Amino acid sequence: MNLTTLARHALSRGRTPAETYALLARRTGKPLSSARAVCLALDIPLAETGRRLDECYDALLSDPRPDSETDTGELLEALGVFDVPKSLTDTELAVVDLFLAAVDAMGGIRAGHQHGLTRWFTTGNLTTAYLSLAAAQPMPRTGDPVRYWSTLVAAGELLTTTAHSEIRVKYALAHCRVRATRT
Repeated sequence: MNLTTLARHALSRGRTPAETYALLARRTGKPLSSARAVCLALDIPLAETGRRLDECYDALLSDPRPDSETDTGELLEALGVFDVPKSLTDTELAVVDLFLAAVDAMGGIRAGHQHGLTRWFTTGNLTTAYLSLAAAQPMPRTGDPVRYWSTLVAAGELLTTTAHSEIRVKYALAHCRVRATRT
């Protein structure tokens, strides 16, 4: 049985991608092949799988410590290696463009926040991305508060037109409108 089939089986039994990676890596002693199998079992395209694994190969997969499979799997998952990309609608793509404009108007962003946004864009979790940006602030010296809040208002208005709009988005949109009028 090939590794991708084993990964699909483990995932179908309720194992997380990190647990599935650890199981395969422990069994085979081949961390790169195990990570690739999990990505392919999750239907992440081969080219994207290769790009993601290339980015973390030297740090995590080239020379693993003994008995580190569980930790490595959790790190791969936290880095977004196992994030399943979602095809976005035209409206969702427009929302992402507005988010990127808001990040630019922010005048600087923490690396962790940027990483989270990238993962949410990939997985289509635009509600969480919006809530995250609505809770943030533009930088005092380098940010453009007027552009930041008005861009988030536009993004929130688009988000509320989607079928999966949540009440939390409406509250965040109201917050952004208030902030836009105060700047």
